Amino acid sequence: MIDRVQLREIDWVLIGLLLANALIGVGLITSSSHYLSGNFAVRQMIWLLVSIVALFLTLSVDYKVLLGFSPYIYGFFILLLGSLLLFGGAVSGARSWLFSAAFFGGQPSELAKIGLILVLARIFSEFKRRTLSLPFGLLSAGATGLAFAVIGLQPDLGTAVSLVPILAGALVLAGLTRKTVVLLLVGTLAFGFVGWNFALKDYQKKRVMTLMNPGQDPRGAGYHVLQSKIAIGSGGLTGKGFMKGTQSRLRFLPARHTDFVFSVLGEEFGFLGVVFVFLAYFLFLARLFTSVPKSRDRAGTYLIFMVACLLTFQFLVNVMMIVGLFPVTGVPIPLLSYGGSSLLSTFLGVGLAVNVKMRRYVNV
Repeated sequence: MIDRVQLREIDWVLIGLLLANALIGVGLITSSSHYLSGNFAVRQMIWLLVSIVALFLTLSVDYKVLLGFSPYIYGFFILLLGSLLLFGGAVSGARSWLFSAAFFGGQPSELAKIGLILVLARIFSEFKRRTLSLPFGLLSAGATGLAFAVIGLQPDLGTAVSLVPILAGALVLAGLTRKTVVLLLVGTLAFGFVGWNFALKDYQKKRVMTLMNPGQDPRGAGYHVLQSKIAIGSGGLTGKGFMKGTQSRLRFLPARHTDFVFSVLGEEFGFLGVVFVFLAYFLFLARLFTSVPKSRDRAGTYLIFMVACLLTFQFLVNVMMIVGLFPVTGVPIPLLSYGGSSLLSTFLGVGLAVNVKMRRYVNV
């Protein structure tokens, strides 16, 4: 439970920035999907209410208790994700959905990110040396690799790739020796070689190949990026106005309320709108990163930093994706893109960060 001291220490500024960005997301989803069936904005609002409740439930439990149960939480999600390979609902070719995506189905892979963050924080909370040791490195890489493999087999490459910054953040805090960096680089190259030749589907390879020149396949792999650039460029300085984006309204822009919602922002609100949302998101991420040193222990530091690394990675990858600087991988912008599971996962992650910060004066 939360006592009076802890209540005073809740970072209401961070929670306010979280809610502000989520409401901006609801506005963008409303604009980009108002002509579509499905009531996406209403569903996002319902998910937002659920996420707010989940955030405060997270605050009511000491993160030390959650760390104690982290192996079971992680194991539960691994088993659940494995079962989806056999029984999960298929959407866009990926068996990553629990129940139906047409109503209120969810993607457990999004929540599995929180399970991985918890278990890695527990692993590294027991690590006392200045530089990373091989056993801890292998254990953390194994936990991440198992989750990556299960999610990648669905296949859901975008979510699987989002696990990488979680591990990277933990390794950076643990302290990397030169030898470890070399081994990681070699391992990454080997993984990339194997993944390219044996794991990636043909359409995924084509997305990478058309990254530098989307015009070579304007109706295929390059279509998404070309339409995204047209939408953003047509917005000019002030944009075309709320619900007046022609690229999205006339359905030239694909995935307009999910992966390419930022393109709708550029078209309808122009450069000034993009700057405003960038600023709001930057303030949110900055507040999250400045919370890192305000932890009472090592585990709390890892929790906040990994959450911050995850959200920053997803934001940067999505923005680079819509302007053609990164392959189209299906990585949404947390809070801004439509997606109940993503929204809930983000609120839970920020809830963990606030949980750590509000208990920094509690005796260890």
